[in-house]
Amino acid sequence: MRLKPVPTRVPGKSVDACEGYVAKVLGAQREHYGAPLNNHLLYAHRPGLFRAVRGMWAALDADGILGEALVALVNRRVAALNGCVF
Repeated sequence: MRLKPVPTRVPGKSVDACEGYVAKVLGAQREHYGAPLNNHLLYAHRPGLFRAVRGMWAALDADGILGEALVALVNRRVAALNGCVF
């Protein structure tokens, strides 16, 4: 599935300007979704914030606090609130 970029008030960081962990994650998103996710391009301006956000989602996934069905519903609701057809 290809994602259509949504304009943001703050432009995302160029993928070419990213390195290390950030570049690796954005590359994986490109492989999986066809393009890096817009919110991650924003977080990429601050690699520390990028790692923190990714760590939060990794912890939630690892702990199983949210069931798989609830995660899918939350993602769909957030996407809808952001005007994304995801």
